[in-house]
Amino acid sequence: MSKIREAFQNGKAFIPFITCGDPDLETTKAIVREMAARGADLIELGIPFSDPTAEGPVIQGANIRALSGGATTDRIFQMVRELRTDVTVPFVFMTYANVVYSYGTERFLSAAAEAGIDGLILPDVPYEERPDFAPACEKYGLDLIAMIAPTSEDRISMIAREATGFIYIVSSLGVTGTRTNITTDIHHITAIIRQVTDTPCAVGFGISTPEQAREMTRYADGAIVGSAIVKQVAAKGAGAVSDIGDFVEKMKAAVRS
Repeated sequence: MSKIREAFQNGKAFIPFITCGDPDLETTKAIVREMAARGADLIELGIPFSDPTAEGPVIQGANIRALSGGATTDRIFQMVRELRTDVTVPFVFMTYANVVYSYGTERFLSAAAEAGIDGLILPDVPYEERPDFAPACEKYGLDLIAMIAPTSEDRISMIAREATGFIYIVSSLGVTGTRTNITTDIHHITAIIRQVTDTPCAVGFGISTPEQAREMTRYADGAIVGSAIVKQVAAKGAGAVSDIGDFVEKMKAAVRS
C-alpha cells in the first residue's frame, strides 16, 4: 500500500496545502513542520508557476510572491530533503505540466521521489493525457492523483478506475478559493466512485471552515484546504506559523467528528 493510501487508514484525513517559497522557503519549512505536528494526514506542496490556471487570486498571489522571492524547483527539492529528516507524513506536489516538462519529466519525477515526495497532482492534465505522466510516475513509485470535477459525470467511473493514491474531487467549478456555500452533490460523486474502486477520495476547492470540512467528509474520505491557509501566510508571513497550526488542529477535529 502506498504511503498516500495509508494516510486514510485511521479515519477521515485532513490535507492542507501550502505554496512553497511564500514568502520564503524557511517559512514554508516551519509551516509544514507545524502542520505535521498538529495532525495533518497528508500535505500538498505547491510548486509555484507563472501561469497557475486552476488557482484563484489568493494562490495566484502566493505564486507571484514565491517566484519573486527566488523559489525554484531545485530549491524546493532541497527543502523537501531537509523536511524529510524529521517529517514523516506523505507529501504530494501540486503543480502544472509545464513545470514538469521544462525540468524533464523523468528527471523531475526521479528527483521528486529521491527527495521524499509520494505523489503528484497536475490540475491542467486531463484524463486523456494521463499516459504522458502515469508510466514514469509508476516507475519512480509516485501516485499520480486523478481529479474529478462536478462536470465529469459520464467520466467519473473511467477516471476512478485508474486512480492511484487518492482521488481529488473538485467541489465546485472555477478556480481555487474560499466559498460561502458548496452545492456540489458530493454524495452522488462518491457513490459512483465507490462502485468501481476502493481508492479513497478527498474534496478540495472552496473549503475554508470546520463546518464545511465536516459536511464534505460525511461522504468523502478527506478534506483539502488551500486558500484559507495561504491567506494567513499572505497576512502574517512567518508570523502565521502557530495560527496555521491552530487552524489545522481545528480542521482535523472537524473531519474526525
